[in-house]
Amino acid sequence: MIFPKEYVARRARVLKALKGMVGVVFAGESTGELEATWRPHPHFEYLTGITNEPGAMVLFDPENPISTRREMLFLTSRDPEIEQWDGLRKSIGSELRQEIGMHSIFRTRSLPMILSEVAKRTKEFAVLMPTAGIKQPPSQDISLWNEVANRIPGCSVIDKSDLIPQLRNVKSPDEIKVIQKAVDCTAVGFANAMQFLRAGVNEYQVQATLEYGYAMAGGRGSAFPPIVGGGLNSTVLHYKENNQTLVDGDLVCIDSGARFSSYGADISRTVPVNGRFTSRQKEIYSIVLKAEEAAIKSVKPGVTLADLDAIARQIITKAGYGDYFIHSIGHHLGLETHDSCGPPGPLKKGAVITIEPGIYLPDEAIGIRIEDDIAVTASGYQNLSKAIPKSISAIEKVMA
Repeated sequence: MIFPKEYVARRARVLKALKGMVGVVFAGESTGELEATWRPHPHFEYLTGITNEPGAMVLFDPENPISTRREMLFLTSRDPEIEQWDGLRKSIGSELRQEIGMHSIFRTRSLPMILSEVAKRTKEFAVLMPTAGIKQPPSQDISLWNEVANRIPGCSVIDKSDLIPQLRNVKSPDEIKVIQKAVDCTAVGFANAMQFLRAGVNEYQVQATLEYGYAMAGGRGSAFPPIVGGGLNSTVLHYKENNQTLVDGDLVCIDSGARFSSYGADISRTVPVNGRFTSRQKEIYSIVLKAEEAAIKSVKPGVTLADLDAIARQIITKAGYGDYFIHSIGHHLGLETHDSCGPPGPLKKGAVITIEPGIYLPDEAIGIRIEDDIAVTASGYQNLSKAIPKSISAIEKVMA
């Protein structure tokens, strides 16, 4: 788990990086739909660890003369009737302050008054939330700062939207331990699924087997909707239906990962439905595996994902399948499956990435992707998912 002192340290880094500017991070609003599971914005969760307070926000005010108010948490007002339906909440007091690790906690109704005081003293506002596309509504903090600037002359709004992603780029030792636990839960689900697989079962039954394994190993559901694609479906990158019956002789591509303590795993394995690869399947699988292992062995601080992509792509292209490797090599992993880690750049110690080359041949109904979760160490890498079988012989042995 991530301990409160780590959240304190994260917020301290944000305060220092703001260099006197004021910033705010929003948890986001709940839709109130019974079928929906609310999660806070990852930036908010990264800085607070709070996962059950829709509408909350953190205000950073580095130059506040009262040191305990340089970071302030705002929570929506309590409503006993709503709490009867949605869950009990704690009152603001010493117990809540100690639990959260923040001294200054207010209700959101106090925000306008506090912002007026802050804006008169400090007229530089940082945009910390992700900026929106041209056709999308502005981010919440841009909208808020524009409202303030319209009322108090001389204010400026400054883009610092890469600040928190750059912090999230490097995982702490405790974060990597949590991701490793998510991977360990995933390993249980994959082992169960490989042993369950056979002709005549439905893709959704394989998904259910995966997710049951995650839960029994301590996971809290899937990090993203699992992909279980047999035959032609294995060539569809983000296949979603998972409703076809598996056929003897086909391959099935499984792309899934457990979630543990808000962090997720992301693993792909491609296995034969009947437990034995054909010679053609072995040929293509061996190319993908060679490309994946070459890219993994090249992971170290200073290389980029583009460098790793080129290494894997060269192997696949040389084998004659360059046009059938139709996606990039991987992405950062953490609170999000595609973790928000700032602009592409050299990998740093502590980064956690996926390596996932693939070859997709729709005319042959062969889609093969192999994916592992890799932590960047001081001198190289650690394969967090090495326990999940991926060689042809290991897969066939498990499935036997």
